Amino acid sequence: MCGIVGYIGNRDAFPILIKGLKRLEYRGYDSAGVALLNGDLALYKKAGKVSELEKITNGQKLSANIGIGHTRWATHGEPNDNNAHPHISQSGNLAIIHNGIIENYASIKAELEKRGYKFSSDTDTEVLINLIEEVRQKDTPILEDAVRVALNQVVGAYAIVVIDKNNPDQLVAARKGSPLVIGVGDNEFFIASDASPIIEYTKNVVYLDDQEYAVVNRDGSFTVKTLANIKMTPAIQELEMSLEMIEKGGFEHFMLKEIYEQPKVIADCLRGRMNAQQGWIKLGGLSEYINRIDNAKRFLISACGTSWHSGLIGEYLIEDLARVPVEVEYASEFRYRNPIINEDDVVIAISQSGETADTLAAIGLAKQHRALIYGICNVIGSSIARASHAGSYTHAGPEIGVASTKAFSTQITILTLIALQIAQEKGTISTSKLREILYELENIPKKIEEVLKLDSQIKELAEIYKDAHNFLYLGRGYNFPVALEGALKLKEISYIHAEGYPAAEMKHGPIALIDEDMPVVFLATNQSAYEKIVSNIQEVKARKGKIIAVVHKGDTEIKKLADHVIEVPETEEVLSPLVSIVPLQLLAYHIAIFRGCNVDQPRNLAKSVTVE
Repeated sequence: MCGIVGYIGNRDAFPILIKGLKRLEYRGYDSAGVALLNGDLALYKKAGKVSELEKITNGQKLSANIGIGHTRWATHGEPNDNNAHPHISQSGNLAIIHNGIIENYASIKAELEKRGYKFSSDTDTEVLINLIEEVRQKDTPILEDAVRVALNQVVGAYAIVVIDKNNPDQLVAARKGSPLVIGVGDNEFFIASDASPIIEYTKNVVYLDDQEYAVVNRDGSFTVKTLANIKMTPAIQELEMSLEMIEKGGFEHFMLKEIYEQPKVIADCLRGRMNAQQGWIKLGGLSEYINRIDNAKRFLISACGTSWHSGLIGEYLIEDLARVPVEVEYASEFRYRNPIINEDDVVIAISQSGETADTLAAIGLAKQHRALIYGICNVIGSSIARASHAGSYTHAGPEIGVASTKAFSTQITILTLIALQIAQEKGTISTSKLREILYELENIPKKIEEVLKLDSQIKELAEIYKDAHNFLYLGRGYNFPVALEGALKLKEISYIHAEGYPAAEMKHGPIALIDEDMPVVFLATNQSAYEKIVSNIQEVKARKGKIIAVVHKGDTEIKKLADHVIEVPETEEVLSPLVSIVPLQLLAYHIAIFRGCNVDQPRNLAKSVTVE
């Protein structure tokens, strides 16, 4: 989950590394550091954010045109200066940056200690760089060979870059289970966890595959090999993102920018994939395997966090429209509970980053059972995209805020298209109903724009409830997963305890918590359960709970009962999550701002969970 960046070429490395670390800071911000090579190997690292690293480097002589940098999300060892990366080998000749976890580090460390190695940190990474040094001293003087031999001895996940004090013309990078991309410039190379630090300098990139390593040289040459020492022919791809996409564009925070981008990115997600007037849907990945998907006995949706919530909405959509059984699994539990997976199952794997370790592991398990894997992710060329048989990109653009917003909406959009295309193929939806939903889907961006106009009203509401200690979010049907997601957004960025529940389940326990200090958010936009939701609201009101209700425009009955209402445009019930989630995102955002929280980088979290 850490962010890593490396550079070799003719430019000044330090500004490139610092700028890259700031763009990768969403992946972790417990500590940051750089190693620069200009005759000597100079190391600078500091607990805290990249800004703290800048403070200690201010006024230092930092001239170098080769270096590596790291921003950390702590796994092994607390966040402090010692545990910050880069880590240096005992001789001082090698330095490493690492994203991932070396699972067998303890046994390797014990063996190295027997051989006289001493360790100054609690990290698995320091063990790895000393293992590389040991291999180099005992088996081979060539750095790339030492890296390859060492990596064949470790168990776990990693993306690493190694620099050698005695070879200022080369960097060695490798990956397994953690992302790594190499930017190819004019006699220069940029290495990073994702493309955001690279896009300013080059659009030509190579994505390393699992168990591959790359050697990049100052003369502009580079090689890619497998850990079995087989030379590969790397495919140079062109990045589709632009520099503007990873900047705030006048917004105070990335999260707010990404909330406001939802009308545009949903329209982008739909473009070329449906036509309401002609009544067709066509997802390229789905069409390629349509016969197998049509004949699937069951869909399994595997995801984590916000993507799991979108998967729950996908369950409602596919079962409701296509009439196929669906199970939604936490990817982190899926691989460990010996699940039943059959060849005629379709596994839908959902991940914003396309690098989520648990979801990748679930894909691996499903492949062993010969299930069809359909990936839904946002990052082109990501591991999940490459591991899937077929899939769809969400086209949400880079999502920098750690709390997911636009990725959630576009995931739901893709799942809606999947459900509708399967329903059309299977004949489980009438032509007239299909067109009704497609017309409404085309209008969703405009309806979200209407919701965004309520921002000032929601901000006033946030100020009232900014000091609450607990929130309860309740919904039924399609809005139950929205309640879960609304609660997750609030606790992620404001640190207020919040829970989402099916509204009917309130009486089975949570009602005991309700008093005059408990705000309860009701999602009340689904007409199929309207009277039941009204009944639930009355139950909360009888216990003096504070009621915030998201309702359709013109609702009068709930308005009489609720303390506050947020009126959103009416839409088809199957599409209601796309509209009803937006006020909850804004509410969480504004409460967090009033509480003085860092909404883009909430404590203890990282954007891309690349370790189990």
